[in-house]
Amino acid sequence: MKIEIQQLEKHYGSKQALKPFNLTIGNEKIIGLLGRNGAGKTTLLQMMAGHIKPSGGQVLINGEKPFNNRNVLQHICMISEANNFKRKLKIREVLKTVSRFYPNWSQETAERLLKTFNLSPSQSAKGLSKGMESALSITIGLASHTTITIFDEPYIGMDASARYTFYDILLEEYEIHPRTFIISTHLIDEVSNLFEEIVLLKDGNLLTHEPADVLLAKSLQVSGPAVQVDRFTEGKQVLHAAEIMGQKSVMIFGDDLDPARAKAMGLSTERCSIQELMVYLTEKEEKMYV
Repeated sequence: MKIEIQQLEKHYGSKQALKPFNLTIGNEKIIGLLGRNGAGKTTLLQMMAGHIKPSGGQVLINGEKPFNNRNVLQHICMISEANNFKRKLKIREVLKTVSRFYPNWSQETAERLLKTFNLSPSQSAKGLSKGMESALSITIGLASHTTITIFDEPYIGMDASARYTFYDILLEEYEIHPRTFIISTHLIDEVSNLFEEIVLLKDGNLLTHEPADVLLAKSLQVSGPAVQVDRFTEGKQVLHAAEIMGQKSVMIFGDDLDPARAKAMGLSTERCSIQELMVYLTEKEEKMYV
């Protein structure tokens, strides 16, 4: 299902959470939605999932608006940090309840994931730890088999082992049942190798949307004698710089970066990580290096 965002904006009173922008997301992709706290990520996801209405512009899912549209909403599952199910129910009742909403629900997937995460169908959702609650939420998202599955910081409280299990299962599900996954997370280094495309927000604006490999190819970290580093980086966009005892390390961003030229000047080079790019591209302007 194609997601089209047209001049979308959202206001909460006098606060503008999202400023008008356009964005198109195609079918069967794993998308990383990144940005600092308050960038507008959750607001954007809630409008994609039809949970809230835009203040201006529109979200279209295969040409239809999702808000209050059962025909569209049955194909979208959004898993948030919390409140993804009624806590007064037992786990088996939680799964039975949500399964009625999603026509492509896979009970086999749900039961397999319960075993993977050591959850008993007879357990009360009210007594789950935060990590177990997150595991149940993830189970719902993956078993929904919706065409668009959204995870907004879904694994709060899960330990590293459980999180990596989630990443592995998500990849398996993506290969067996292709769909669009949109993942918003602050644990970027853990999950960035899954991302095919990156959507980066800053202060309610769309900063960039492009394939992850293209974004990485626009970055370069250059290290060596400060004089040589300055020569190489002259006229380029410098995101971050550090210098000590005549040695300098600089992170630059832009098109047509030439690692071979840097190496010919005796400099060390490496690509930046997605997490580093998110951090430094979303710095406040007054903190940016020039």
